[in-house]
Amino acid sequence: MNIVTPSEVHALAKEKGWYDNQREIPELLCLIHSEISEALEGYRKNIPNGEKGCIGEELADAVIRIWDMCSYLNINITEEVNKKHEFNKTRPYRHGNKRC
Repeated sequence: MNIVTPSEVHALAKEKGWYDNQREIPELLCLIHSEISEALEGYRKNIPNGEKGCIGEELADAVIRIWDMCSYLNINITEEVNKKHEFNKTRPYRHGNKRC
């Protein structure tokens, strides 16, 4: 299976016309948020995996939007995730007993 990269995701978005005009950061963040909300709805409606609107499909949409935005803003998301993961290893259990 071919592993897609953030730059490929962004190139496709450009090809499909989503960057014919300048995109604003608040708009891109809202689109990411909308995909997360759709994942919640897929969960709440108990849509089976593999069906349109299931949680996995909507989470994939969120990742695609995040990767697109990162490529657009020249953010190396792989590097950022790795740095954050290493930092999280140093945190206390439940980050000091937070509820969630």
